Amino acid sequence: MSVDEADTAHGHDGADEPGWEVDPDDESGVAMAATVGRQVKAWREAAGMRAGEFGAAIGYGEDLVFKVEGGRRIPRPEFLDRADEVLGAGGKLALMKRELAEVRYPKKVRDLARLEAQAVELLAYGDHNLHGLLQTAEYARALFEMRLPPYQPDEIEQAVAARVARQAVFERIPAPALSFVQEEATLRRPLGGTMVLRRQLEHLLSVGKLRNVAIQVMPIDREEHAGMHGETQVLKFKDGSALGRSDGAFNGRAVSDPRQLRILELRYGMIRAQALAPRESLAFIEQLLGET
Repeated sequence: MSVDEADTAHGHDGADEPGWEVDPDDESGVAMAATVGRQVKAWREAAGMRAGEFGAAIGYGEDLVFKVEGGRRIPRPEFLDRADEVLGAGGKLALMKRELAEVRYPKKVRDLARLEAQAVELLAYGDHNLHGLLQTAEYARALFEMRLPPYQPDEIEQAVAARVARQAVFERIPAPALSFVQEEATLRRPLGGTMVLRRQLEHLLSVGKLRNVAIQVMPIDREEHAGMHGETQVLKFKDGSALGRSDGAFNGRAVSDPRQLRILELRYGMIRAQALAPRESLAFIEQLLGET
């Protein structure tokens, strides 16, 4: 048992679990963790409590308290809730939970989630696996477990948590317009096993019935296909701007130029026209579920 595990054995299980380390290359994450750590330390010292005493009061080890205060560890939401209560911070520490939790995820994932959270419309064609916003945690875990070179177990859990967290976009008010086109092959491939696929198909049926979501299936037997150059995605924002990317256009770079975006939108429009209509697609997915 490690020092961190020993420190947390008496309190909250997994309080210092892998995946809550601060990435030294993530400048914004380092700054946020350091700011929160200074705030916790300031409130603790103002309350006249030593680190060990404070840790015991909130159910965490002294070593973990020092790591949090030193900006070397991202505190879990429960840590901040208990710290706020014990130190009498009046909600000031608890308020940092949401922003700090995002620091746990890699910067590129946070940036993507932030863009998705701001978009009023999303267009996405996926050719080899389901779009991240449509994946169940089990399906996402199966994908990450297949990566080579292999991820460490804590890296897998971190990646799964980050992917699932992006799906908060479905709960937004007002709801964005979300359009997905998926290859039939991505709905038949039993990644993670048959039961994982069954639950994934059930999830697609549930999400596909939302009024702001359109899921379309591109059948394997299509003789014409505008998406043969790879996956395509376009995000549109409230101010009229947009951002897009396609594997087979502009060297795979993200683009915001209106002329380049028009090309991606035309390509996606043709892909949608060649795919099954949303209602037909849900019936097709339901049929696949019955066969699985």
